[in-house]
Amino acid sequence: MVPPEVSAQNRELHRSERARVLNERKGFAISWNGINRLGAVLRDRRTQLGLTLSQVAERVDCAKSYLSEIETGVRARPPGTELLAKLEAALGLDAGQLVEIANWEATPESVRRQVASSRQAAIRLRELLASTQTKQDALDRAFGSGELRRLVESLDPTLPRGLEVVSLPREVPVINRVTAGYPSEFTDLGYPARVADEYVRVPDLDDADAFGARVVGDSMEPEYREGDVVVFSPKATVISGSDCFVRLEPDQETTFKRVYFEKDASGHELIRLQPLNNAYPPVVVPRDRVAGLYSGVSVVRSLMARR
Repeated sequence: MVPPEVSAQNRELHRSERARVLNERKGFAISWNGINRLGAVLRDRRTQLGLTLSQVAERVDCAKSYLSEIETGVRARPPGTELLAKLEAALGLDAGQLVEIANWEATPESVRRQVASSRQAAIRLRELLASTQTKQDALDRAFGSGELRRLVESLDPTLPRGLEVVSLPREVPVINRVTAGYPSEFTDLGYPARVADEYVRVPDLDDADAFGARVVGDSMEPEYREGDVVVFSPKATVISGSDCFVRLEPDQETTFKRVYFEKDASGHELIRLQPLNNAYPPVVVPRDRVAGLYSGVSVVRSLMARR
């Protein structure tokens, strides 16, 4: 039978050893980024604790020279799990930390490169989706440049090359109404750029500044009807014969017309605003009266509007 005083001493030694380990572990975060080696991690941790190679070797019951070879990288193969577990306990690390690093180092280089590539792709995708205000623009740019395709292929190399990435329809703000008749006062209702109460989805549109306006009047019939939402793109090239959202100076009035570029007898540039409905006469204005000219690229029409 163990004398009471010996048992008490053992308990005190156990508490003292546990306190030492907890104190050594306090404030330590293992410095491993998937690139630095097991030996460097061991050396950093040992140095942080102020331990010598001899002291650590004694704790884990192995040769000092063997530990030195691990730290310096002379020994390429990592030690076995039994010794790693002893090192984790001796250095105050959570169980499995060193084993994870050793397993990674034992992984074939080709696999490690693929994992690293996938990790970088995941980080980049997270950056693209991080901001709700700019993610549409960022995703569009990534798609247009081919970056999005490369990221997807990096995340899953089993996907066939040349896999088609389908872009989602762009949400275009409907800012107000545009008169398909005589020019009338225009307002964007005070909304910031690209913001509105109503949006329409438009596939195959690559313009973050595109906007929609609801048609009022019948001067553009039969191609456009009252209630149709016409989407205009500032990026689209305006040519003679384009159907355009036209903003006029000096009163910022707007209209929706087919435009033709002309010149008078003196060579001054004119723009003819031509209705499609023969019941309305064209209007010709000097070029310098036109403050904005945006080409229509799409029409959104409800089924009810067709009846």
